[in-house]
Amino acid sequence: MASSGKLFGARRDMWLLGVLGAAALLLAGLLIFDRVQGDDEVAGASATSAETEPGIGPVGDVARRVDGDPLARGSVDAPVVLVEYSDYRCPFCAKFSRDTEPELVDKYVDAGVLRIEWRDLPIFGEESMVAARAGRAAAAQGKFWEFNSALYAASPDRGHPNLDAAALRGFAEKAGVPDLARFERDAADAAVDADIAGDVLEANMIGVSSTPSFVIDGYPILGAQPLAVFEQLIEKTGGRVQ
Repeated sequence: MASSGKLFGARRDMWLLGVLGAAALLLAGLLIFDRVQGDDEVAGASATSAETEPGIGPVGDVARRVDGDPLARGSVDAPVVLVEYSDYRCPFCAKFSRDTEPELVDKYVDAGVLRIEWRDLPIFGEESMVAARAGRAAAAQGKFWEFNSALYAASPDRGHPNLDAAALRGFAEKAGVPDLARFERDAADAAVDADIAGDVLEANMIGVSSTPSFVIDGYPILGAQPLAVFEQLIEKTGGRVQ
């Protein structure tokens, strides 16, 4: 009974830390959102220099900028990096993928001013973890973003989709993954679990506990916000398209 009590206490403490971290991130996000939408006159003469030499926001620089990273899109030298923490069973992650991400890619990624880096944050049960492995299996064959798009295009507006092995294979086929037998083997391999755990740890360290969450050059955005919120923050942090 004593050990059970200790375990309960530890879980309670971890839960409290997660709540406090999420609250802190939410407060930071609200402050940044207010700053981004604030009156330009308040910024005064310092606005010009701030836009010329933007700094990293309060969350810190979580960009990895690994050349050839299959879980990233855009130039490794892009002036702005958007880090996306997502779960394949998250309906609002699907909304971002369908409605907002294509616009950001067309306007900023293709122009060389934005890089998008993916982080797995599987929070909706075992199928979320299975799907995260599948995403990396698609990445191993150069079809990560195509797999993402195929999966999220079929996701419901509400609730969490069932993502069993057959469904994931179907999305891989739609994405054009060339070797489906290899995909199935890789998707069933727990060898990538350490990498996924690394993404989760990174999220926890900065107080991210919900999906989708984003960090743009150290400035957080929580949830599938309107496109304008992303555009304003990208341009404030140095991603203005010439």
